[in-house]
Amino acid sequence: MTALAPEIPVWDTPVTHRFGVALGMHANPYTGDLLRAIRGAAARAGCDLMLADTHDSVAEEAAVVRALRADRVDGVLLVPAPGDDAVINGLVRMGIPTVLVDRIAGRNDVDQVGSENIQAVSSLVEHLASRRHRRIAMVTGAADSAVSEERTLGYRLGLDRAGLRYNPELVACGMSSPGGAARAAAKLLDGWPSPSAVVVGGESMLMGVQWEAHRRGIRIGAELAVVGFGDMAWARTVSPAITTMAQPISEIGRRAVQLLMARVQEPDRRPEAVRLAPRFLHRASCGC
Repeated sequence: MTALAPEIPVWDTPVTHRFGVALGMHANPYTGDLLRAIRGAAARAGCDLMLADTHDSVAEEAAVVRALRADRVDGVLLVPAPGDDAVINGLVRMGIPTVLVDRIAGRNDVDQVGSENIQAVSSLVEHLASRRHRRIAMVTGAADSAVSEERTLGYRLGLDRAGLRYNPELVACGMSSPGGAARAAAKLLDGWPSPSAVVVGGESMLMGVQWEAHRRGIRIGAELAVVGFGDMAWARTVSPAITTMAQPISEIGRRAVQLLMARVQEPDRRPEAVRLAPRFLHRASCGC
């Protein structure tokens, strides 16, 4: 269990609340940006933070949340680890003010803030279809993730809107990891006929898909269109740069703190799920 020491900023106003932030510090490429946004919003609200690293593990998540509770934090900002909802269930049952951040869960009894996934992925598929792609594949994230499920639904919605039939042979699970995505891409590219375009359902998986295409000598943008979700720095600088839906990470962090403040001040308010629209970043990997 890794619980980090409290931040020790100099406040212009007295600290009114102390919140726990539990997340996998190295689980996503954008974790640093998310933490900066949370810290900034907390500072403006006069709140202190305690950070705890879950290592993106359900078991570690349970341990660090217990530690935060023992430190009597006023509320918890939680990026849920993939797996069961035992920790979330416990927080809700005990009435601890909680906001789920980034990874939306399929429930309506807790405050949440994250990206809109279904319409965003549908737009990626429709964009590829407008470029006359007819065999559009998808590399999905981990099967136990509500976010992955939503992005897969968006893929199917986009196919339907483009007048294309869903084919399960064009979908492979990338396990939300670069290695899993490389294996998923290999499976898809070994099919016949192979896809002409691939939608990648998460940031880390884009690296695996790109690596597998490079290993096979496939030119992304010219021979295989690739689009994804997330705006990693490397995706802007590789050649060709990757067309993506960029999540509004800074706004997610700010809204998370606002939701938690509202929950602390009004414990009986109805739980709210905030979905923030990603931004379409059109680059060369889609072949345009």
